[in-house]
Amino acid sequence: MQPAHTPSQRPPDARLLVVDAQGLMHHAARTDLPLWLKPGDLLVANDAATLPASLSGHHVPSGAAVEVRLAGHGSLAPDAVSEFKAIVFGAGDYRTRTEERPLPPLMQPGDELVLGPLRAVVLRVQGHPRLIALSFRGTPDAIRAGIARHGRPIQYAHVAQPLELWDVWTRIAAVPAAFEPPSAGFLLDWNLLAQLHRCGVGFATLTHAAGISSTGDPQLDARLPFDEPYLLPAATVETIERTRANHGRVVALGTTVVRALEHAAARRGGLAAGADLATQRIGPHTRLRVVDAIVTGNHEPGSSHYELLRAFAAGERLERITAELEQRAYRTHEFGDSLLLMREFPTNARTVRTAASRACAPV
Repeated sequence: MQPAHTPSQRPPDARLLVVDAQGLMHHAARTDLPLWLKPGDLLVANDAATLPASLSGHHVPSGAAVEVRLAGHGSLAPDAVSEFKAIVFGAGDYRTRTEERPLPPLMQPGDELVLGPLRAVVLRVQGHPRLIALSFRGTPDAIRAGIARHGRPIQYAHVAQPLELWDVWTRIAAVPAAFEPPSAGFLLDWNLLAQLHRCGVGFATLTHAAGISSTGDPQLDARLPFDEPYLLPAATVETIERTRANHGRVVALGTTVVRALEHAAARRGGLAAGADLATQRIGPHTRLRVVDAIVTGNHEPGSSHYELLRAFAAGERLERITAELEQRAYRTHEFGDSLLLMREFPTNARTVRTAASRACAPV
């Protein structure tokens, strides 16, 4: 599969590979997503806005240049902006592939980092020379302002032109909480939302602090995803319960939505509104309690996103999907094409599509 090189959220030629519950594959335009759902289904999206989480600066004890990529924190509370988990690179920027970026200078607890107008101190090194916990100095307002002025969106070498913040915000972006964009939501625009409504498909949101997708180091990548806070609104919980009671399907728009909903559902007492920290890893042995289907980007085998898809489909089916994506030259990464993957349980996808198409043909 080829990465998408242009930061266009909704290219006119964007495609959707639909894989139904029997494993049958259908190729469609991505704008036709509502036609592959049915009246009574519910699409749930992540409304987190993306932080400019890449901060350049230097390590004070050595004087060496560094790039700090904020990668996680423990809360979505408005003032919880002092302490972060971060990935640190040596000199350079996104134009060099992460796998080829140099290590940062040796860091010790107490070391100071100067990151533009921000000052931070290393709290601890977390089992790898790239992974640290840091604490910013200053008031929450000053920290937020410093990140907003000095930070840039986290970026990788497959996109050559520098990303702007508007490139990584979805149309429904609300609380600035994500470290990389919840990019499955790039397909959303007001026309698609209106078409969902015409199709009788519900729409709801939650907020999940989407983390980073790659560190460039296999040992660290194996630890992804990090713990991620989320907020599940009461209205979304009520809509999910109503959808399930009426035998509709819950369709997650992105892996972060799956992680939030399944973590909340696994708690004692089941799915309930509120804030929490998603700590689990979803994979082939996960029993999905809420989500019936996922709309996602196209992920390479071995990534944490790909492993999550194993909860929806067995390894052999995913291998066939990957082969189909490669043969048809689907684009990967955040600005690439999309996949609609149904869980492996009985349904009649062809009948569902025909009924939905009659009910909500595009205008």
